Amino acid sequence: MSYWLMKSEPDSWSWQQQVAGGAHGEVWSGVRNHQAKLNLMKMKTGDRAFFYHSNVGKEIVGIVEVIREHYPDPTAKPGEPWVVVNVKAVEPLPKPVTINDVKKEPRLNKMVLINNTRLSVQPVMADEWKVVCRMGGLK
Repeated sequence: MSYWLMKSEPDSWSWQQQVAGGAHGEVWSGVRNHQAKLNLMKMKTGDRAFFYHSNVGKEIVGIVEVIREHYPDPTAKPGEPWVVVNVKAVEPLPKPVTINDVKKEPRLNKMVLINNTRLSVQPVMADEWKVVCRMGGLK
């Protein structure tokens, strides 16, 4: 299993909206960055991702699971190379983990979240995943 972090502006797509998608999940669309697109293309069914509220809150609030691997983004213009995946909500973090919490934790000093802050879909190393989960109140 691989781990990821997916950013969403909560005033556009919030954790609560993701949860409302239930077991059928939702399409993760609108990614318009080539590096983020390549990360979407690497995702496999069963991979887990942190759901990060960007701009407002700037915090990891939950965990989603990839339930459908990449396919063409239905919101893209014809001929554009963008892709989507489908994800479903797995569980919220009992305690959201803010960007400041991540920056203060020495074990996370190489995390993409603090070293490439604008990337909307990014990998998370397994050891980073465990640290963030513990910080968020998960075992």
